[in-house]
Amino acid sequence: MDTNRKNHWETIYKTKLPNEVSWTQENPKISLDFIKETNLGKSAKIIDIGGGDSKLVDYLVAEGYEDITVLDISANALERAKERLGEKSKKIKWIVSDITEFKPDTKYDIWHDRATFHFLTSTEQINIYLSVVEKWVAKFLIIGTFSDKGPTKCSGLEIKQYTETTLEKQFYSEFEKVNCINQDHKTPFETIQNFVFCVFKKR
Repeated sequence: MDTNRKNHWETIYKTKLPNEVSWTQENPKISLDFIKETNLGKSAKIIDIGGGDSKLVDYLVAEGYEDITVLDISANALERAKERLGEKSKKIKWIVSDITEFKPDTKYDIWHDRATFHFLTSTEQINIYLSVVEKWVAKFLIIGTFSDKGPTKCSGLEIKQYTETTLEKQFYSEFEKVNCINQDHKTPFETIQNFVFCVFKKR
């Protein structure tokens, strides 16, 4: 495990509130819309990669989705989400893991990743990620990264920017593009970060 990376995120989630980090979203509308547009039922197996204490899981539970997993490198982030959800947290599977070391034991119908993939900057890390999704995603891959008009760093770490075209190329061997959109995310500090969001279907 990359202990520096893990320590970085554990510290962030231990010391900063949601309104003190740029990625906080009150309503993850694009993610929810894309998940609904897959037209899979409420029993679809969904995993949120790098979910942290994102509110996507709250909305999915409220919508009646029954099989939700949240993965994050930070145990502190997941504890925060569990506390917020209270009793409902027992309906969720929680996994603490670096994405490059994740060893799934089941296939997922929907793999959702908002702003984890772009932290993988080396060819080795990217190839590990690709091999995992190619093997363990059964139906849909939903991915959001900073676009070429977005930041080059997040939380002090370098990221890799993508365009609709370069994102499609990364996943082309196993996935077909269904839809991509650009989104301006307004941070709690009133700054704007441009994302590219794509949904891909397994070939």
